[in-house]
Amino acid sequence: MNDDTAGVTIRRATPADAAAAADVWLRSFDAALPTVVRPRSDDEVRNYIRDVVVPLRETWVAETTDPGQREIVGIMVLNGDLLSQLYLAPDRRGQGIGDRFVALAKERSPQGLQLWTFQVNKPAHRFYERHGFVAVEHTDGRGNEEREPDVRYVWRP
Repeated sequence: MNDDTAGVTIRRATPADAAAAADVWLRSFDAALPTVVRPRSDDEVRNYIRDVVVPLRETWVAETTDPGQREIVGIMVLNGDLLSQLYLAPDRRGQGIGDRFVALAKERSPQGLQLWTFQVNKPAHRFYERHGFVAVEHTDGRGNEEREPDVRYVWRP
């Protein structure tokens, strides 16, 4: 899906993208979830994205197309029917990049998708519900590293 819309292209991540993708993940998490305690250090997150996410998962990045200033501004990770991660640079929210990522995820997993998000992340709830996802399970957070109450969403075509 190398289409270029609004100066951003979405493409498969390469090993060279890992550091920039991790930086987007860290900035996005901190901006969107200031009350959620991360159980891993910045370096641990960077290593995980470099050593596990990019080489072993279906990882996509959103990259600006300005030849003089190419920049990774989003990351989406699919693991089977699990949309396991979707993070955007904080200054890129609301520009349609997330919509394009979700459309791609639905194209890659046409039989359906599921995802988890934290209960405190109300903007994410609205975003996914707008894309047809339905909340099917709420937990107290015992099943995630952050120990933060979460919600599982499902999309079925």
